[in-house]
Amino acid sequence: MPITELLTRNATYFKNDVALVEINPEVKNIPHVTWREYSLIESDRSGAFRKQLTWGEFDVRANRFANLLLTRGVKKGDKVAILMMNCIEWLPIYFGVLKTGAIVVPLNFRYTAEEIRYCLDLADADALVFGPQFIGRVEEILDKIPKVKNCFYVGEDCPSFADSYEKLIAYCSTQAPSVYITDDDDGAIYFSSGTTGFPKAILHAHRSLMHSAAVEQAHHGQTRDDVFLCIPPLYHTGAKMHWFGSLLSGGKAVILRGVSPEWIIRTVSEERCTIVWLLVPWAQDILDAIDDGRLNLSDYQLDQWRLMHIGAQPVPPTLIKRWKKVFPKHDYDTNYGLSESIGPGCVHLGIENVHKVGAIGVAGYGWQVRIVDENRTPIENGVGELAVKGPGVMKCYYKDPKATAEVLDDEGWLYTGDMAEKDADGFIYLVDRKKDVIITGGENIYPVQIEDFLRANDAIKDVAVIGLPDKRLGEITAAIIEVKPDRTLTEEQVNEFCMELPRYKRPRKVIFAKVPRNPTGKIEKPVLRRIYCGESVVAQQNEIDYKG
Repeated sequence: MPITELLTRNATYFKNDVALVEINPEVKNIPHVTWREYSLIESDRSGAFRKQLTWGEFDVRANRFANLLLTRGVKKGDKVAILMMNCIEWLPIYFGVLKTGAIVVPLNFRYTAEEIRYCLDLADADALVFGPQFIGRVEEILDKIPKVKNCFYVGEDCPSFADSYEKLIAYCSTQAPSVYITDDDDGAIYFSSGTTGFPKAILHAHRSLMHSAAVEQAHHGQTRDDVFLCIPPLYHTGAKMHWFGSLLSGGKAVILRGVSPEWIIRTVSEERCTIVWLLVPWAQDILDAIDDGRLNLSDYQLDQWRLMHIGAQPVPPTLIKRWKKVFPKHDYDTNYGLSESIGPGCVHLGIENVHKVGAIGVAGYGWQVRIVDENRTPIENGVGELAVKGPGVMKCYYKDPKATAEVLDDEGWLYTGDMAEKDADGFIYLVDRKKDVIITGGENIYPVQIEDFLRANDAIKDVAVIGLPDKRLGEITAAIIEVKPDRTLTEEQVNEFCMELPRYKRPRKVIFAKVPRNPTGKIEKPVLRRIYCGESVVAQQNEIDYKG
């Protein structure tokens, strides 16, 4: 069934239960709110801005927006883009789009004006919903997006070129629109993260969305008593698909706008969160804050916190070992996925397999996996490309049949571009991105392996390994190292630490600098290549990525 029916069900059976909470530590004063059904509270414990919606209110707001879109001529199969920071309005708007039968198109909030224009054009967007942070960027491209007939603004002081979402939905019907939607209908277009070049538009059917909800609950066992803390950006498949477990179970979710260790722990305590999904840097920051005394866990109520899981990037085993020492009662899981497979879960470790930390796991619920050689022939031993198959695989790269054919075969296997290998027990370990492999003197070097090794150094906060052009060897390895604020580290110390590595894997160059990551926690290696390799190298790589 279409995923919109889960919201309708929750509004029917759990109408007065809290569905969503937004916590914004940066806002202290509650603005004027005109919507009758919108619940607002200020937390008297933390002083942060706190909003909440019940399942009934959530559904009403989704219905109102759906009916607004229909009155503006948006119809089944049209595309409506969302360009907003995480907030409590985000998900009702998302489901409002789905209830019309239109295709929802979430946009990365870090996009420049030109990137926004590019994605709106690629997706054939008919309408745009945006927040106050994007007024300037949207205004800059207005004359370049003629297909976008409706611009809806969410916030106060609506700009003259847009319509006020808040004012308009107040006059719209609260009843669900009568639009027939099937599992096979197109539901969403997500964009690839751009870490390997230009973003591609990834088209998913409603079936994919529904499967992601089933996968999440199967892996983490959410019930109505669970409270999920959502911190990563909702435009990304990872955060939203993890939240789909709460949608399926009818449980509460908390949207935290901020990633400081204090606010994460405080929100877990005050909202009684039981499940928290963290990115690697945030988990490291929490442990560092505990170690240096900035966080005293005895000040918080954390006994209800049962599960910490991480995804979106390789997870250093040393990090989880540290975490389990501090939080020995926590279940731990890691999830692997990509936007082409509707985000997390096509491979997962499983809470029962913590002894296999370092692996991404085994095939997820309803998924098949295999590792193939350069001819796409399945192999049992050695390094090869990871391929996945299941109900959550994308339909295609929208308007790009050539790129689709290169990663999706006739049997439904999706070739991920990630290099992996299995151990004797069948657990899969990521080796690296296919395009990130460094070839030096004829040897293949996988940066993730070196990065994991270097992260064991307790003076290193973050690290990225890239290849630098070399006339003799083709490429040499360079380690960009971000040192912890209270520590010092020299190149000589790094070289000495790396003596345990095989000679060909040791970094030939050490650079001390900040490691850039995107909002989903992935290292932005194109940025590093642009800085350290030169524009021509990056342009060639991006051209290859754009074509394929």
